[in-house]
Amino acid sequence: MTALLFFVQASVAAAILGMITSWYDRKLTARVQWRVGPPFLQPFYDFIKLLGKETIVPAAASLRTFFLAPLFGLASVCVVAAIVMRQVFFPGSSFVGDLIVALYFLAMPPVGVILGGFASGNPLASTGAAREMKLILAYELPFILAMITVIISTGSIELGQIVLFQETNGALALHTFSGALALIVSLLCMQAKLGFVPFDIAEAETEIMAGTFIEYSGPLLAAFKLTKFMLFAVMPCFLITVFMGGFSSGVLLSLVKYIVLVTLVVLIKNTNPRLRIDQAVRFFWGPVTAIAVLAVILACVGY
Repeated sequence: MTALLFFVQASVAAAILGMITSWYDRKLTARVQWRVGPPFLQPFYDFIKLLGKETIVPAAASLRTFFLAPLFGLASVCVVAAIVMRQVFFPGSSFVGDLIVALYFLAMPPVGVILGGFASGNPLASTGAAREMKLILAYELPFILAMITVIISTGSIELGQIVLFQETNGALALHTFSGALALIVSLLCMQAKLGFVPFDIAEAETEIMAGTFIEYSGPLLAAFKLTKFMLFAVMPCFLITVFMGGFSSGVLLSLVKYIVLVTLVVLIKNTNPRLRIDQAVRFFWGPVTAIAVLAVILACVGY
């Protein structure tokens, strides 16, 4: 019962933090573009408004998959939220292999997007789903290599032990070349996992309207939006845990780490044009994977 209660609390905390982070994203984007930006509660208003709207199901949709796809992604990110938030509130606590479990479930939300796109029965949604599938194949390889760098450097697949190692030896991203390179790779992969420019290829509203989400409305669309909000909170927390010493350094310093990562994501989003899917695949399988391999090699030799 205690574990279930913490699961719910961690999911709610990630959802609230994700909406606040989304507001920060939109506010900073507005400032970059010389606009005022939305009020603080706008993401909450948008989410609640979607919950009250009607769900319209396309005639050509595969009903079961169409309804379950948003919930599949949301459930997956809730599991990751529980694992990561445990490190936030109880630094050093973990279970064997929780890093591997987190990596596995972090790959599931995009799969939910793919399933929903293909189940919609809309050619534009199918195009977006096909792009998302190729994008996953592109960024998962360097992301996993970056995590292998962490495992080699710390000798552990437990998030708690990784945090304890960094408390003794310093944050990987600040004290080792391999950790710094792996963090750069992971940051780029996070940009793609979140579907942000220049990797918003599956949604691409100026090309294929809303892409994978074109047929979704009401609570089902709200579930997709909530998944993205939560990912926007969970991914920076995850990278802080594995590369930047976790959250045991105090509230203020932890908040600074979080804001720095989120700001970098938003600035990349606002200073780059959208890539084509073939350009994105070449980018991740080319220079990004090369940097990830270099990080692994440096970790093996102690750098």
